Amino acid sequence: MKEELLYENPMKNKEDLKSFILEGRADLSFDGNSMTVKNTLDDRMGQKANYVLWCPREFPSDIRIEWEFMPVTNRGLCMLFFAAKGLHGEDLFDPALHRRNGEYVQYHSGDINTFHVSYFRRKEPDERAFHTCNLRKSKGFYLVAQGADPIPDAEDADEFYRITVEKKENMVTFSVNDLCVFTYRDDQKMHGPLLGGGKIGFRQLAPLTAKYKNLRVYRLS
Repeated sequence: MKEELLYENPMKNKEDLKSFILEGRADLSFDGNSMTVKNTLDDRMGQKANYVLWCPREFPSDIRIEWEFMPVTNRGLCMLFFAAKGLHGEDLFDPALHRRNGEYVQYHSGDINTFHVSYFRRKEPDERAFHTCNLRKSKGFYLVAQGADPIPDAEDADEFYRITVEKKENMVTFSVNDLCVFTYRDDQKMHGPLLGGGKIGFRQLAPLTAKYKNLRVYRLS
């Protein structure tokens, strides 16, 4: 399989993120090596305290997305949206689409289509008791794949973990440090048509604090 680097962002200072689009409210800080993200609103506000940080670039259908992640605190949850577009193929930021502010229902049952993978799921008691990574396809909130989460709790995470999402034709693969967590084959029938290209975005649930760096996106052919 051939690959071409389409986008690279070290995420190490404010300048690197100047063109990113934040839906909702969050605190982004930088130490010259990575970006730290945490909520600014009280997590008792529920979904209103959560947010999505979008990369402004539009990407093709067949891509590999890589980034490095390290939890700083435990309670919360992380997601990556990918292949995100309007229901009728509109750009994600088309003014004709409803305005979004980080509340989850707007992303899985609103006027956009997207995949999203959730990992480091530590928000609710059942998520903290049994750690999984989930892949959902929307519009529709369909759970289409699941696997065990290999990322430890924050107190045991003494390094960054390299996370990879690969979307090639009708296959989606999710890996952590080259360990395959799950693979999904889309039959293009049960949960709607095949999703193509679109935008990618990072979502984080309050009150989690986490670090990110070295985002890369490759075209696969």
